[in-house]
Amino acid sequence: MNNPFLQLNNIQQSYGDHIVVDTLSFALKKGTIGCLLGPSGCGKTTVLRCIAGFEKIHSGEIVLNGALLSSAEKFVPPEQRHIGMVFQDYALFPHLNVTDNVGFGLYRLNKTDKQQRIHELLDTMHLSQVIHKYPHEISGGQQQRVALARALAPRPNLLLLDEPFSNLDVNLRERLSMEVRDILKQQHITAILVTHDQAEAFTVADEIGVMHQGVIQQWGTADNLYHHPSNRFVADFIGQGTLLPGIMQDSHHVKTELGVLPVTLTLQKTDRDDNNTNCEVEVLLRPSDIEFDASSSIQATIINKAFRGAEVLYTVRLNSGLTLLLLATSSIWHKIGDRIGIQVRSDRSKTITAFGQQ
Repeated sequence: MNNPFLQLNNIQQSYGDHIVVDTLSFALKKGTIGCLLGPSGCGKTTVLRCIAGFEKIHSGEIVLNGALLSSAEKFVPPEQRHIGMVFQDYALFPHLNVTDNVGFGLYRLNKTDKQQRIHELLDTMHLSQVIHKYPHEISGGQQQRVALARALAPRPNLLLLDEPFSNLDVNLRERLSMEVRDILKQQHITAILVTHDQAEAFTVADEIGVMHQGVIQQWGTADNLYHHPSNRFVADFIGQGTLLPGIMQDSHHVKTELGVLPVTLTLQKTDRDDNNTNCEVEVLLRPSDIEFDASSSIQATIINKAFRGAEVLYTVRLNSGLTLLLLATSSIWHKIGDRIGIQVRSDRSKTITAFGQQ
Protein backbone atom coordinates (compact mmCIF):
# COMPACT_ATOMS: atom_id res chain seq x y z
CA MET A 1 0.00 0.00 0.00
CA ASN A 2 1.39 3.41 -0.99
CA ASN A 3 1.83 5.95 1.80
CA PRO A 4 -0.41 4.40 4.47
CA PHE A 5 -1.81 6.90 6.96
CA LEU A 6 -1.94 4.32 9.75
CA GLN A 7 0.39 1.34 9.85
CA LEU A 8 0.75 -1.47 12.36
CA ASN A 9 3.86 -3.57 11.80
CA ASN A 10 4.01 -6.94 13.57
CA ILE A 11 2.73 -5.65 16.89
CA GLN A 12 2.58 -8.06 19.83
CA GLN A 13 0.85 -7.63 23.17
CA SER A 14 0.59 -10.14 25.98
CA TYR A 15 -0.49 -10.39 29.60
CA GLY A 16 2.11 -12.51 31.35
CA ASP A 17 2.59 -15.65 29.27
CA HIS A 18 -0.73 -15.18 27.46
CA ILE A 19 -0.28 -13.64 24.00
CA VAL A 20 -3.34 -11.53 23.18
CA VAL A 21 -2.13 -9.94 19.93
CA ASP A 22 0.36 -11.95 17.90
CA THR A 23 2.57 -10.17 15.32
CA LEU A 24 -0.40 -8.32 13.86
CA SER A 25 -0.05 -6.02 10.84
CA PHE A 26 -2.35 -3.88 8.71
CA ALA A 27 -2.41 -0.46 7.10
CA LEU A 28 -5.04 2.15 6.21
CA LYS A 29 -4.97 5.00 3.73
CA LYS A 30 -6.18 8.43 4.83
CA GLY A 31 -9.97 8.68 4.82
CA THR A 32 -10.46 4.92 4.95
CA ILE A 33 -12.75 3.24 7.48
CA GLY A 34 -11.25 -0.03 8.67
CA CYS A 35 -12.78 -2.65 10.94
CA LEU A 36 -11.46 -5.34 13.24
CA LEU A 37 -14.14 -8.04 13.27
CA GLY A 38 -14.11 -11.14 15.42
CA PRO A 39 -15.57 -13.04 18.35
CA SER A 40 -15.21 -11.91 21.96
CA GLY A 41 -11.72 -12.49 23.32
CA CYS A 42 -9.94 -12.46 19.95
CA GLY A 43 -7.84 -9.39 20.85
CA LYS A 44 -9.54 -6.74 18.70
CA THR A 45 -10.21 -4.26 21.54
CA THR A 46 -6.64 -4.73 22.78
CA VAL A 47 -5.40 -3.64 19.33
CA LEU A 48 -7.57 -0.53 19.59
CA ARG A 49 -6.21 0.25 23.07
CA CYS A 50 -2.65 -0.14 21.79
CA ILE A 51 -3.33 2.31 18.95
CA ALA A 52 -4.91 4.78 21.40
CA GLY A 53 -1.93 4.49 23.74
CA PHE A 54 -3.84 2.97 26.65
CA GLU A 55 -1.54 -0.05 26.48
CA LYS A 56 2.09 -0.45 25.47
CA ILE A 57 3.16 -2.98 22.86
CA HIS A 58 5.94 -5.49 23.52
CA SER A 59 7.24 -5.52 19.96
CA GLY A 60 6.47 -4.10 16.53
CA GLU A 61 5.54 -0.55 15.56
CA ILE A 62 2.48 1.69 15.34
CA VAL A 63 2.92 4.61 12.93
CA LEU A 64 0.33 7.35 12.34
CA ASN A 65 0.75 10.01 9.65
CA GLY A 66 4.46 9.25 9.44
CA ALA A 67 5.07 9.56 13.20
CA LEU A 68 6.11 6.58 15.33
CA LEU A 69 3.66 6.28 18.24
CA SER A 70 4.62 2.93 19.77
CA SER A 71 7.46 0.44 19.65
CA ALA A 72 9.45 -1.54 22.18
CA GLU A 73 11.64 1.53 22.69
CA LYS A 74 9.22 4.44 22.20
CA PHE A 75 5.83 5.30 23.63
CA VAL A 76 3.86 8.48 22.92
CA PRO A 77 1.26 9.15 25.69
CA PRO A 78 -2.43 8.99 24.68
CA GLU A 79 -3.00 12.73 25.10
CA GLN A 80 -0.24 13.47 22.56
CA ARG A 81 -1.46 11.09 19.84
CA HIS A 82 -4.33 13.25 18.55
CA ILE A 83 -6.61 10.23 18.39
CA GLY A 84 -10.33 10.32 19.20
CA MET A 85 -12.20 7.40 20.72
CA VAL A 86 -15.85 6.42 21.12
CA PHE A 87 -16.30 3.86 23.88
CA GLN A 88 -18.85 1.06 24.09
CA ASP A 89 -20.72 2.76 26.94
CA TYR A 90 -20.13 6.26 25.42
CA ALA A 91 -18.49 7.48 28.70
CA LEU A 92 -20.39 10.78 28.63
CA PHE A 93 -20.00 13.11 31.60
CA PRO A 94 -23.31 12.89 33.52
CA HIS A 95 -22.90 16.32 35.13
CA LEU A 96 -22.43 18.09 31.76
CA ASN A 97 -25.17 18.85 29.27
CA VAL A 98 -24.92 17.92 25.58
CA THR A 99 -23.23 21.18 24.58
CA ASP A 100 -20.60 20.94 27.30
CA ASN A 101 -19.94 17.26 26.61
CA VAL A 102 -19.26 18.01 22.95
CA GLY A 103 -17.02 20.94 23.80
CA PHE A 104 -15.08 19.21 26.57
CA GLY A 105 -11.90 18.69 24.51
CA LEU A 106 -11.86 22.16 22.95
CA TYR A 107 -10.16 23.98 25.82
CA ARG A 108 -7.39 25.23 23.50
CA LEU A 109 -9.83 27.21 21.33
CA ASN A 110 -11.04 30.72 22.08
CA LYS A 111 -14.69 31.10 23.05
CA THR A 112 -15.90 32.09 19.56
CA ASP A 113 -14.14 29.25 17.72
CA LYS A 114 -15.19 26.78 20.39
CA GLN A 115 -18.87 27.70 20.10
CA GLN A 116 -18.68 27.59 16.30
CA ARG A 117 -17.18 24.10 16.33
CA ILE A 118 -19.74 22.84 18.87
CA HIS A 119 -22.72 24.14 16.91
CA GLU A 120 -21.28 22.79 13.66
CA LEU A 121 -21.13 19.29 15.15
CA LEU A 122 -24.51 19.55 16.87
CA ASP A 123 -26.06 20.38 13.50
CA THR A 124 -24.19 17.56 11.75
CA MET A 125 -25.32 15.06 14.39
CA HIS A 126 -28.93 16.31 14.43
CA LEU A 127 -28.67 17.24 18.13
CA SER A 128 -29.75 20.88 17.98
CA GLN A 129 -33.00 20.12 19.83
CA VAL A 130 -31.26 18.64 22.89
CA ILE A 131 -28.30 20.98 23.43
CA HIS A 132 -29.27 21.81 27.05
CA LYS A 133 -30.24 18.30 28.10
CA TYR A 134 -28.11 15.92 30.16
CA PRO A 135 -27.10 12.39 29.08
CA HIS A 136 -29.77 10.69 31.21
CA GLU A 137 -32.44 12.84 29.56
CA ILE A 138 -31.76 11.75 25.96
CA SER A 139 -32.13 8.47 24.08
CA GLY A 140 -29.42 5.88 23.48
CA GLY A 141 -29.12 6.90 19.86
CA GLN A 142 -28.69 10.55 20.85
CA GLN A 143 -26.07 9.59 23.44
CA GLN A 144 -24.18 7.74 20.73
CA ARG A 145 -24.22 10.84 18.53
CA VAL A 146 -23.02 13.04 21.42
CA ALA A 147 -20.12 10.66 22.05
CA LEU A 148 -19.21 10.73 18.36
CA ALA A 149 -19.44 14.54 18.25
CA ARG A 150 -17.23 14.86 21.34
CA ALA A 151 -14.61 12.56 19.79
CA LEU A 152 -14.65 14.48 16.48
CA ALA A 153 -14.63 17.96 18.03
CA PRO A 154 -10.82 18.37 18.35
CA ARG A 155 -10.40 17.18 14.71
CA PRO A 156 -8.41 14.03 15.52
CA ASN A 157 -6.07 12.42 13.01
CA LEU A 158 -7.74 9.07 13.68
CA LEU A 159 -11.04 7.97 15.23
CA LEU A 160 -11.41 4.68 17.12
CA LEU A 161 -14.85 3.17 17.73
CA ASP A 162 -15.09 0.33 20.25
CA GLU A 163 -18.39 -1.57 19.71
CA PRO A 164 -20.26 1.78 19.56
CA PHE A 165 -23.65 0.29 18.63
CA SER A 166 -23.77 -2.71 20.96
CA ASN A 167 -26.10 -1.05 23.50
CA LEU A 168 -28.73 -0.16 20.90
CA ASP A 169 -31.66 -2.17 19.59
CA VAL A 170 -31.32 -3.84 16.19
CA ASN A 171 -33.27 -1.32 14.11
CA LEU A 172 -31.57 1.71 15.67
CA ARG A 173 -28.16 0.02 15.37
CA GLU A 174 -28.64 -0.49 11.64
CA ARG A 175 -29.81 3.07 11.02
CA LEU A 176 -27.10 4.70 13.14
CA SER A 177 -24.33 2.61 11.63
CA MET A 178 -25.25 3.99 8.20
CA GLU A 179 -25.46 7.53 9.60
CA VAL A 180 -22.04 7.21 11.25
CA ARG A 181 -20.47 6.03 8.01
CA ASP A 182 -21.97 8.99 6.14
CA ILE A 183 -20.67 11.43 8.77
CA LEU A 184 -17.16 9.95 8.75
CA LYS A 185 -17.04 10.12 4.98
CA GLN A 186 -18.33 13.70 4.92
CA GLN A 187 -15.68 14.70 7.47
CA HIS A 188 -12.95 12.71 5.62
CA ILE A 189 -12.09 10.91 8.86
CA THR A 190 -9.79 7.90 9.01
CA ALA A 191 -11.37 5.46 11.46
CA ILE A 192 -11.23 1.96 12.90
CA LEU A 193 -14.33 0.18 14.13
CA VAL A 194 -14.17 -2.81 16.47
CA THR A 195 -17.16 -5.15 16.46
CA HIS A 196 -18.26 -8.77 16.63
CA ASP A 197 -21.26 -8.02 14.39
CA GLN A 198 -20.57 -8.62 10.70
CA ALA A 199 -23.63 -6.59 9.65
CA GLU A 200 -22.10 -3.53 11.34
CA ALA A 201 -18.73 -4.23 9.77
CA PHE A 202 -20.25 -4.59 6.29
CA THR A 203 -22.32 -1.40 6.69
CA VAL A 204 -19.63 0.90 8.07
CA ALA A 205 -16.21 -0.27 6.90
CA ASP A 206 -14.32 -0.02 3.61
CA GLU A 207 -11.87 -2.73 4.67
CA ILE A 208 -12.27 -5.47 7.27
CA GLY A 209 -9.81 -7.63 9.16
CA VAL A 210 -11.26 -10.86 10.56
CA MET A 211 -9.48 -11.68 13.83
CA HIS A 212 -9.09 -14.98 15.68
CA GLN A 213 -6.78 -15.69 18.62
CA GLY A 214 -4.86 -12.44 18.25
CA VAL A 215 -4.18 -12.86 14.54
CA ILE A 216 -5.80 -11.27 11.49
CA GLN A 217 -6.95 -14.26 9.49
CA GLN A 218 -7.84 -12.20 6.42
CA TRP A 219 -7.99 -8.53 5.46
CA GLY A 220 -10.19 -7.35 2.62
CA THR A 221 -13.50 -5.96 1.45
CA ALA A 222 -16.80 -7.45 2.61
CA ASP A 223 -17.36 -8.99 -0.83
CA ASN A 224 -13.93 -10.60 -0.86
CA LEU A 225 -14.28 -12.00 2.67
CA TYR A 226 -17.72 -13.41 1.88
CA HIS A 227 -16.97 -14.96 -1.50
CA HIS A 228 -13.23 -15.72 -1.17
CA PRO A 229 -12.51 -16.58 2.50
CA SER A 230 -8.88 -17.52 3.07
CA ASN A 231 -9.60 -20.35 5.53
CA ARG A 232 -12.39 -22.25 7.23
CA PHE A 233 -12.58 -19.88 10.20
CA VAL A 234 -13.32 -16.90 7.95
CA ALA A 235 -15.73 -18.97 5.86
CA ASP A 236 -17.64 -19.99 8.98
CA PHE A 237 -17.55 -16.60 10.74
CA ILE A 238 -18.59 -14.54 7.72
CA GLY A 239 -22.12 -15.33 6.61
CA GLN A 240 -23.89 -18.65 6.30
CA GLY A 241 -22.89 -21.53 4.11
CA THR A 242 -22.25 -25.24 3.64
CA LEU A 243 -19.05 -27.13 2.87
CA LEU A 244 -19.91 -29.64 0.13
CA PRO A 245 -17.52 -32.62 -0.26
CA GLY A 246 -15.96 -33.12 -3.68
CA ILE A 247 -13.03 -34.49 -5.66
CA MET A 248 -10.69 -32.24 -7.64
CA GLN A 249 -10.65 -33.25 -11.30
CA ASP A 250 -7.99 -30.69 -12.14
CA SER A 251 -6.81 -27.39 -10.71
CA HIS A 252 -10.01 -25.61 -11.80
CA HIS A 253 -12.81 -28.18 -11.54
CA VAL A 254 -14.26 -30.23 -8.70
CA LYS A 255 -16.78 -33.07 -8.94
CA THR A 256 -19.59 -32.87 -6.35
CA GLU A 257 -23.07 -34.16 -5.71
CA LEU A 258 -24.28 -31.02 -7.49
CA GLY A 259 -22.21 -31.76 -10.58
CA VAL A 260 -18.80 -30.62 -11.78
CA LEU A 261 -18.18 -27.08 -10.53
CA PRO A 262 -15.53 -24.66 -11.75
CA VAL A 263 -13.40 -23.16 -8.99
CA THR A 264 -11.00 -20.27 -9.36
CA LEU A 265 -9.38 -20.59 -5.96
CA THR A 266 -8.29 -23.71 -4.12
CA LEU A 267 -6.89 -23.24 -0.63
CA GLN A 268 -5.05 -25.43 1.86
CA LYS A 269 -4.11 -27.84 -0.92
CA THR A 270 -2.98 -31.35 -0.17
CA ASP A 271 0.37 -32.49 -1.54
CA ARG A 272 -0.82 -35.71 -3.14
CA ASP A 273 0.40 -34.43 -6.50
CA ASP A 274 1.29 -31.18 -8.19
CA ASN A 275 -2.11 -30.35 -9.66
CA ASN A 276 -4.25 -31.82 -6.86
CA THR A 277 -6.09 -34.20 -9.22
CA ASN A 278 -8.28 -36.65 -7.24
CA CYS A 279 -7.71 -34.75 -4.00
CA GLU A 280 -10.63 -34.58 -1.57
CA VAL A 281 -11.85 -31.00 -1.09
CA GLU A 282 -14.79 -29.11 0.37
CA VAL A 283 -16.57 -26.51 -1.72
CA LEU A 284 -18.03 -23.49 0.08
CA LEU A 285 -21.59 -22.77 -1.06
CA ARG A 286 -23.44 -19.71 0.22
CA PRO A 287 -27.28 -19.62 0.30
CA SER A 288 -27.23 -17.25 -2.69
CA ASP A 289 -25.13 -19.74 -4.71
CA ILE A 290 -28.02 -22.23 -5.02
CA GLU A 291 -31.27 -21.76 -6.94
CA PHE A 292 -34.43 -23.71 -7.67
CA ASP A 293 -34.58 -25.32 -11.11
CA ALA A 294 -37.61 -27.46 -11.97
CA SER A 295 -35.75 -29.04 -14.89
CA SER A 296 -32.71 -30.07 -12.83
CA SER A 297 -31.99 -33.76 -12.28
CA ILE A 298 -30.57 -32.91 -8.84
CA GLN A 299 -33.42 -33.33 -6.38
CA ALA A 300 -33.68 -32.15 -2.78
CA THR A 301 -36.30 -32.11 -0.03
CA ILE A 302 -37.26 -28.91 1.77
CA ILE A 303 -36.90 -29.53 5.51
CA ASN A 304 -37.11 -25.98 6.87
CA LYS A 305 -37.72 -22.40 5.81
CA ALA A 306 -37.44 -18.95 7.36
CA PHE A 307 -39.49 -16.08 5.95
CA ARG A 308 -37.48 -12.85 5.73
CA GLY A 309 -39.87 -10.53 3.95
CA ALA A 310 -38.50 -10.11 0.43
CA GLU A 311 -36.63 -13.42 0.72
CA VAL A 312 -37.07 -16.90 2.16
CA LEU A 313 -34.15 -18.95 3.49
CA TYR A 314 -34.79 -22.62 2.73
CA THR A 315 -32.95 -25.58 4.22
CA VAL A 316 -32.92 -28.49 1.77
CA ARG A 317 -31.66 -32.07 2.12
CA LEU A 318 -29.88 -33.83 -0.73
CA ASN A 319 -30.23 -37.57 -1.43
CA SER A 320 -26.94 -38.14 0.41
CA GLY A 321 -28.41 -36.58 3.56
CA LEU A 322 -26.29 -33.42 3.31
CA THR A 323 -28.21 -30.19 3.96
CA LEU A 324 -27.80 -26.93 2.04
CA LEU A 325 -29.13 -23.40 2.53
CA LEU A 326 -30.92 -21.74 -0.38
CA LEU A 327 -32.01 -18.11 -0.51
CA ALA A 328 -34.94 -17.37 -2.83
CA THR A 329 -37.30 -14.50 -3.45
CA SER A 330 -40.48 -14.77 -1.41
CA SER A 331 -42.48 -14.81 -4.65
CA ILE A 332 -41.25 -18.41 -4.96
CA TRP A 333 -43.08 -20.39 -2.32
CA HIS A 334 -42.49 -24.04 -1.44
CA LYS A 335 -43.79 -26.07 1.47
CA ILE A 336 -41.75 -28.13 3.91
CA GLY A 337 -41.60 -31.66 2.52
CA ASP A 338 -41.68 -30.60 -1.15
CA ARG A 339 -39.27 -32.32 -3.52
CA ILE A 340 -37.69 -29.75 -5.80
CA GLY A 341 -34.89 -29.49 -8.35
CA ILE A 342 -31.86 -27.34 -7.53
CA GLN A 343 -28.63 -26.25 -9.16
CA VAL A 344 -25.63 -24.03 -8.54
CA ARG A 345 -26.31 -20.63 -10.06
CA SER A 346 -24.27 -20.20 -13.21
CA ASP A 347 -23.45 -16.59 -12.35
CA ARG A 348 -21.97 -17.67 -8.99
CA SER A 349 -19.84 -20.60 -10.14
CA LYS A 350 -16.84 -18.41 -10.94
CA THR A 351 -16.58 -17.27 -7.33
CA ILE A 352 -16.67 -20.66 -5.64
CA THR A 353 -13.90 -21.43 -3.12
CA ALA A 354 -12.64 -24.94 -2.35
CA PHE A 355 -10.71 -26.06 0.74
CA GLY A 356 -8.49 -29.10 1.03
CA GLN A 357 -9.75 -31.76 3.42
CA GLN A 358 -8.29 -31.54 6.93
